[in-house]
Amino acid sequence: MSSILVVEDEGVITQLVRDHFGDEGYQAVKVLNGEDAVQFAMREIPSLAILDVEVPGVDGYKVIQQLRDHPKCMHIPIIMMSAYTSLVDKVRAYELGVDSYITKPCCSDELLAHIRRQLRRMQQSTLSPLTRLPGGLQLERAIDYKLRGSDPWSVLYLDLDNFKAFNDAYGFVAGNDMILLVGHVCQRVVYEYGNADDFVGHVGGDDFVIVTTPDREKLLCRHILARYKQESMAFYRPEDIERGSINGVDRKGRPYQFPLVSLSIGVVSDQLKCSHSMNEVSTLTAEAKRLAKQSSNNVSRVSPQWVFPLRYRIHQLRLIWSEMLGATFFTLLKRMCWPGLSRGCRLPFQSAVVVVR
Repeated sequence: MSSILVVEDEGVITQLVRDHFGDEGYQAVKVLNGEDAVQFAMREIPSLAILDVEVPGVDGYKVIQQLRDHPKCMHIPIIMMSAYTSLVDKVRAYELGVDSYITKPCCSDELLAHIRRQLRRMQQSTLSPLTRLPGGLQLERAIDYKLRGSDPWSVLYLDLDNFKAFNDAYGFVAGNDMILLVGHVCQRVVYEYGNADDFVGHVGGDDFVIVTTPDREKLLCRHILARYKQESMAFYRPEDIERGSINGVDRKGRPYQFPLVSLSIGVVSDQLKCSHSMNEVSTLTAEAKRLAKQSSNNVSRVSPQWVFPLRYRIHQLRLIWSEMLGATFFTLLKRMCWPGLSRGCRLPFQSAVVVVR
């Protein structure tokens, strides 16, 4: 269920939201101060936040600043309520990123109209309409946020295998439920084992991305794979589970038994903080995912290894290594590594190949 975050001490607005939006699938969640508001927003990603300028603890302006500065929360619509009516206060709020500014006292109809407007805008935004996870621009910003920072980062690219066969056999509703499961598993595992600022995004279809740090990637992969494998069993008929496959037809219309849907994760980790661009990260994650799908291992496994993506051009290597070590050393390195490029060469990025079946 989607949530609407309300920061207040009396509970009047919270009850108003429950009365008018509970039947539409929204849960009103009340917190008492700014610190709890930020923590809840980072953990649950509400569909909307309503707060007053004068909230206990961190004031409303600082709450807005923290939400807008964080990739996980920057897309959340914010309605600010304030007794301040001056143009200066309104401009300050809008410059910080408030979506609606309501002066108090206000009637309930006005507040409800603002809430409906922001929820409607949210539904038309770049969030996935199925999982309510950010993608597109928010995902790019989350990765760019890491690229511009000074800390090492890891990007996990998750994708379902044999998903089309499952969709054909069980129908698109079950397929959507399977995608929702992956999204929920990612969110829960990241909340339990990841960093507070880790990012979970939905690229589209059955593709998901997690932005985290190298010290958490193995833990996240291990728990995501284990939890997915356990919970996904509820989607199958008993006979399919017993057989370990799904009856279907191949592209030529011939009967074929497809494996149960598995989850592959490709990981790109930049522990050496090389100067990668967004396009490079996208290329590397796609290559890592491709390698994960080709893995023949049939058990839950986290297998970090240095992998050379075959589509990564030698001139891109030159740019990276020239910056780090100088052109002279690069020439020597190329002579040493060129014969083995097709087999794999240690490079300043790390790819992990993970597969579970």
